[in-house]
Amino acid sequence: MIIGAGEAAKTLITEIINAKNSPYSDDKVAALFDPICIIDNDSEKLGTEIEGIKVAGGTDDIQKIAKEMNIEQIILAIPSLDEEDRRHIIDICNETKLPLKVVPFIGTLILNDSSTTLLEQVREINLEELLGRNPIKFNNDEIHSFIKGKRCMVTGGGGSIGSELVRQIAKYEPEQVIIIDIYENNAYEIQQELVMEYGDKLNLVTLIASVRDYFRMNQIFEDYKPQIVFHAAAHKHVPLMEASPMEAIKNNVVGTLNVASLAQFHKVEKFVMISTDKAVNPTNVMGASKRCCEMIVQYLAQQHDGPTEFVTTRFGNVLGSNGSVIPLFRKQIEKGGPVTVTDPNIIRYFMTIPEAVSLVLEAAAIANGGEIFVLDMGKPVKIVTLAENLIRQYGKRPYRDIDIVFTGLRPGEKIKEELLTAEEGSLKTSNELIFIGRQIEIDNSTFGEQLNSLKEAALENNVEVAIKALHDIVPTFVCPEIYNKREMDNKKNNK
Repeated sequence: MIIGAGEAAKTLITEIINAKNSPYSDDKVAALFDPICIIDNDSEKLGTEIEGIKVAGGTDDIQKIAKEMNIEQIILAIPSLDEEDRRHIIDICNETKLPLKVVPFIGTLILNDSSTTLLEQVREINLEELLGRNPIKFNNDEIHSFIKGKRCMVTGGGGSIGSELVRQIAKYEPEQVIIIDIYENNAYEIQQELVMEYGDKLNLVTLIASVRDYFRMNQIFEDYKPQIVFHAAAHKHVPLMEASPMEAIKNNVVGTLNVASLAQFHKVEKFVMISTDKAVNPTNVMGASKRCCEMIVQYLAQQHDGPTEFVTTRFGNVLGSNGSVIPLFRKQIEKGGPVTVTDPNIIRYFMTIPEAVSLVLEAAAIANGGEIFVLDMGKPVKIVTLAENLIRQYGKRPYRDIDIVFTGLRPGEKIKEELLTAEEGSLKTSNELIFIGRQIEIDNSTFGEQLNSLKEAALENNVEVAIKALHDIVPTFVCPEIYNKREMDNKKNNK
């Protein structure tokens, strides 16, 4: 089934038929396709033909016609389609449970010099197209003027977010980029990538260091005098941090305290911390530790001690990042399954890595200090739906060719995530998809002492004292069983 009776469909069908009929063709791509019918919403085209292939109905008829004509695959061949209509048609196609491929956007077709035919450019649908919102646009001019000529440090610069931060910063003419990471392999990979792309044009420094080591970090600040610090170094894996809670506190809380206080001491212009939606009403040590990090940044912002502007950016899950669900699903599908999902009701917010990093950069550019910037990430996505769609991308049928097994919520895991606390609310910014969570005043008289107690307990690996101290600092930190039961009860009551 080909959706669209325009020029792209005509070209596509002609290429398939010519390749099949030519005695000289060994086109393996064309051999995969056998055009059966066309779908188009233009009533004047209904019943007409392209190369003998009939326009059989509109998009509302997709499911019925797919069954009647024993369709095995669908190609969406309307490259000029806007995002909203594109998502609507994709949703209808997904109901057929058939594999779906797409002809790329017009801009992609024009820019792609490597493929000589339209047929060669038919591709799998991107997961980004299933997120239920438009790609986010950012003010590159604002970011350019913010980064240009500045010495920029990125902690955790070898990680998924950190390495993309480094890539994007490099485009905006910084004076210097300083990569800090404890994992040498990741640091080496991004270093070599940038050296290959920029050569001597980029002043790049790559250092192996731990944000836990105050004296090592102080030495780096003294030697390189960064003007902007992006703090992406953190432990982020929820179940692993439940098993090793002191490591989450030492790396996340103590690491953030070290880097942020050093940024203040060395009069850095801006300190930007990367946070997570798991910091909101946390049900696990990782989320609670990141909420504590947010509070450290707000606490320092409230001091107004020196010129440093402190900023936090908070967003949801990142597609394709290290440890994220998509690479795991891909491996499971490629091995023949099963695909494991913790719970049929679990939902998450998603964004792409470039979107996440562009948010960080634009938020940093427009920040005045003390803000928590939050991205409007559209509707949350059911993880099981994501798994089903990914299986279909491989041309397989969920639960038949590839099974989906529900394994139960993992330690510390929430049934759904949130982006704002109840107290925060939100304020608009110049970008309609970036909001500011209202600042919550940190109690100066108690916060410093509580933080010191948490730090000492963690460094001594005193789990009981450290967890109690974390609960004292983050009163919204609750056990997952209580939170998940409340959410499921609310869901039942709202039906």
